[in-house]
Amino acid sequence: MENKIEVTVADESHEKYVDTILETISEAAKVRGTGIAKRTHEYVLTKMREAKAVIALDGDRFAGFSYIETWQNKKYVTTSGLIVHPDYRGQGLAKRIKDMTFTLARMRWPHAKIFSLTSGAAVMAMNTQLGYKPVTFADLTDDESFWKGCEGCVNVDVLHRTGRKYCICTGMLYDPEEYLPAKIAPEVLERISKIEGKVIE
Repeated sequence: MENKIEVTVADESHEKYVDTILETISEAAKVRGTGIAKRTHEYVLTKMREAKAVIALDGDRFAGFSYIETWQNKKYVTTSGLIVHPDYRGQGLAKRIKDMTFTLARMRWPHAKIFSLTSGAAVMAMNTQLGYKPVTFADLTDDESFWKGCEGCVNVDVLHRTGRKYCICTGMLYDPEEYLPAKIAPEVLERISKIEGKVIE
């Protein structure tokens, strides 16, 4: 089944999947019993319009999703919201999405530090394979807009009680200065080249 699934940079034509994406993320958080930053329909759609999201489709069926965001004048980038629909788990799809999201971030902002906040062991393992290292929250962005995104998480009280020094999630950071330039996946270059009328930052 995996070979039929297309993983691509999302655009405005994928808006019809936004509500399914948000519902899938919410349900996964309930199953895990962990918190997650809540996102709106418009927020996810904006990421699609700005070529800052990756979507996986099995024909017309939603299979997976993730998005990226920049902080502190593009000095930091996050890859967030990684989700795979229950029908497609256990097939390596999360790694395919993660790899493309990471490649997209490296291509658009090659000098930015890429970080992740996650409570999932699978995501931690994928991050480690890509070169991320565990760090303290002090090593992450101090952009207040990023941290406001945590306000919708059920564990935000932990973040407040610790003075934003740590929480349930683990902070992980990829520093491009420690690695050679990343090889850009051909499918990402092709998808970006097809985005008409968009300004790639």
